[in-house]
Amino acid sequence: MNTTDLSTVGAGFSDLAIGSQAVFRAALEALSHPGRIVDLPHDAAVPAHGHAASAALLLALLDPDCKLWLSPSLATSDAAAWLRFHCGCVIVEDPSQAQFAWIAGDDEAPALDRFAQGSDTYPDQSATCVVDVPSLADGADVEGWTLRGPGIRTQTRLCVDGLPQERARKLIAQRAAQQAAFPRGVDLFLATEHQIVGLPRTTRIELEA
Repeated sequence: MNTTDLSTVGAGFSDLAIGSQAVFRAALEALSHPGRIVDLPHDAAVPAHGHAASAALLLALLDPDCKLWLSPSLATSDAAAWLRFHCGCVIVEDPSQAQFAWIAGDDEAPALDRFAQGSDTYPDQSATCVVDVPSLADGADVEGWTLRGPGIRTQTRLCVDGLPQERARKLIAQRAAQQAAFPRGVDLFLATEHQIVGLPRTTRIELEA
């Protein structure tokens, strides 16, 4: 990265420790309560490309030991330079090498089984994927996805508005195929500009008719 590139990179959290802790708490809440929409406030000067909540989430989670895969439009944008500069992470071209992935809303995502799945002994060595989506709504009266599993009392519903139905079907079918391999599998975050939803590998998802 040259000097010109560095001069255009936006700032990270104004206070690294406080900012990272706040975002990390939001991520834990989202994973502990799958399907719950969690606000993700932050003060980072996020990249112009990709959703702000996704950028802030990765800013808190990544470090120099992490490998990150970016979908095509993000890999060639200011998002790559911003995360490399602030986190020191390594950006890889092979999804199977990445501990984290960020997928822009308009990009085609690789199949989940192309990402690191972990192992029965070390399930924590799997990938976490952050997927940009246009908008989210949750609650018993919304239509879209039905969620069941740990962290959900009986079931809850999630509406992922703007995600093409064919893409949603593929994602849910891939998640269902991974259930048999538990504890291996990929954890997901869905992110709008200001909110996230956690979908850990233990969450079962059904697409309503």
